[in-house]
This record gives sequence, C-alpha cells and structure tokens, in this order.
Amino acid sequence: MSEQKIIQRAQGMCELCKSEQALSLYEVPDSPVSGYDSTLLLCGVCQSQLTAQTEIDPTHWRCLNEAMWSTTPAVQVVAWRILQRLNHETWAQDLLDMLYLDDTLSQWAHAGGNAADATPTLDSNGAVLSSGDTVHLIKDLNVKGVSFTAKRGTAVRNISLSDNPEHIEGKVNGTRIVIIAAYTKKA
Repeated sequence: MSEQKIIQRAQGMCELCKSEQALSLYEVPDSPVSGYDSTLLLCGVCQSQLTAQTEIDPTHWRCLNEAMWSTTPAVQVVAWRILQRLNHETWAQDLLDMLYLDDTLSQWAHAGGNAADATPTLDSNGAVLSSGDTVHLIKDLNVKGVSFTAKRGTAVRNISLSDNPEHIEGKVNGTRIVIIAAYTKKA
C-alpha cells in the first residue's frame, strides 16, 4: 500500500469531513480487501469517534451528506456505518434513505457491526427484524406529535433498527416514527 497514493486520492484532506488537521491512515475494519481500497485518510476527530475513543458527536457527522457520495468504496461503507449509529437523528435517517450500496459494499458495511453482541429486535411472532425489512402493524397506533393514527395492517417498508432492541423506526404516512417492534409482524 502506498501512503502517498491515498494522500493524493484524498487531496490532503480527511476523506469524511475535509479537515486538514491531524491526518493519519485508517484501515476500515472487516474489509474483504486490504491496502489502498480499504484504507482512508482521516482526521483525528473522525478517527477518535470511529474507534469509540471519544463520544460520537452528531453535529460533526453532518459532513456525511457530501462524503457519502464519494466514489471511494471505503468512504461509502464508513458513511453507512456512522449513519446507522446516528439513525436516531432525523437528518441521518434521511441520508440513509438516499444512500445506496451495491451488494458487495452492503455486505462489507454490515460486517462491521457488532451484531453477534447485540440483542436482536423481534416482531410479535419472535421473528428477527433487520434494517430494510418490511413489517405490518398488528394494531392501531396513536402517533404522538402528529394528527393521525397508524392503522392496523399498514405496511412499513425499509425499517431501521434503533439502539433499543424493542423499537424500530419507519415511515408511516410520510412521517418517520418510532414503533414498538412487538406491535409489528414481519412481511
């Protein structure tokens, strides 16, 4: 791997936030390849939050609205992983809805999760739910903060998982809401 090639690709800036401060190489975990295609040039702030050395700051990651469109696969994968961690933020959910990863990149991105350590999110029948699944509501739900009731049988497509395994998130009537997973049935 040529460090100089990576610096040239990044134009001497963090490949996520464009900072020019405290830059160093970062090997993206669980990559199917190694070297140039799996290594990014990142600033100290991005690296410390990615490696959980410091608490994640949602405001810092608003830079992903540009970075996620990078043609560098490793940037796309890291952007997806960070947006997944921030899926409680409305802006992050919107970016995730727009972000497309092909099958290979999606497998790489999902490999970076700690899925084995996490408690699974289950529907009313005990089926394991995953991000991107479609579920149906099994009862009418009064949605707080808006003037509608999510009716029984409503399909909620492309759900997102939250940090709480008892909750999922999805759009109903164009509004992103949090739903108790036990009130859903996997389609």
